[in-house]
Amino acid sequence: MDEALESGLDQERRNRFVSEHLRRIFVQIYRIVGDVSDAQDLTQEAFIKALQREDQLKDEQKAAHWLSRIATNTALDFLRRSGRVTFCEIDQAPESRTESPEQALLRSEQREYLKDGLRLLSPRERAALMLRDVEGLPAEEVAKRLGCSKATVRSHIANARVKFRRYVENRKQ
Repeated sequence: MDEALESGLDQERRNRFVSEHLRRIFVQIYRIVGDVSDAQDLTQEAFIKALQREDQLKDEQKAAHWLSRIATNTALDFLRRSGRVTFCEIDQAPESRTESPEQALLRSEQREYLKDGLRLLSPRERAALMLRDVEGLPAEEVAKRLGCSKATVRSHIANARVKFRRYVENRKQ
C-alpha cells in the first residue's frame, strides 16, 4: 500500500477514535477532578498518551477500555501531584423553564449538599463511587480502570458509602 495513503488512513482512524470518545473521557475525568479547565487539559493529556501507542488502538473495544483506564490514572495522578483535595460535581441538569425560584434554590442546596459530602472522600474512593454508582459500571470494570483488585474497589465503595452516610446523619442533627 502506498505510504501516503496508509498514513492518511491512520490519521482518519485516530481522528475517529478521538471524536467517538472525547465527551465520555472528558466527563469521566471531570467527575474525578471537579474542574472544567483541569479536565480539559487532562483529557488532552490522556488522548496524547493513548495515541502514542497506536498498536493498542487496533481492537476498538479494548482501545475504549484502555483509554478509560489511561483517563482515570491521568486524573488520579494529577490529584496526587497537585495535592489538591477536590470534589466531583454531578453534571448539572439543564435549567427548566418552568422551575420556580423555590425549586431552583432547593436544587442548588442539594448540589451543595452533595459537593460537601463528596469532599470527605479520598480521590480513589470518589473515583470508585462515581464509576460504580453514577456511571453504573460493574465492579470488574471499575477495578480495571483503577488498576486494582475487585476487592479493593468494593472496599473503596464501602468506605465511601459509610463516610457519606455519616455525613448525611450528621447533617440531620
